[in-house]
Amino acid sequence: MRVQRRSSLARLIMLASAPVVSLSACSENPLAPYQPEVSNVADNFALQATGVSNVAATQSYTWSNAGTRATINHSTTIQSGTTLLVIKDAVDTTVYSKALSPSLNEPTSPVGVAGTWTLQLTLTNYTGTMNFRVQKL
Repeated sequence: MRVQRRSSLARLIMLASAPVVSLSACSENPLAPYQPEVSNVADNFALQATGVSNVAATQSYTWSNAGTRATINHSTTIQSGTTLLVIKDAVDTTVYSKALSPSLNEPTSPVGVAGTWTLQLTLTNYTGTMNFRVQKL
């Protein structure tokens, strides 16, 4: 059996492109009609959904953070309704809780525990365009 080796660049391209997921096919996802793009890899999570209209739902994601803190970058427009992003560390301690905003970049606080974190996004009659990123700090 012959084993084919890929170059480092080819592996990097493959890994970088693999985690982007369009959730439009998932009927249980309340954002599915808005074709959200979710990138969820170790130490880097991002979500974008355009043209969201009057959605009331809570969506949770698990995310692997090798660090004890993260930085959250917001770039969200809110035409109506509210949003809330709650982030919990590996031992279920809340390290971040804030509404998404048009422009904000800030760290989690307090210091958390590395491992599998939970990101919970709550939308209440939300209309607008969501875009946020959570990265290991």
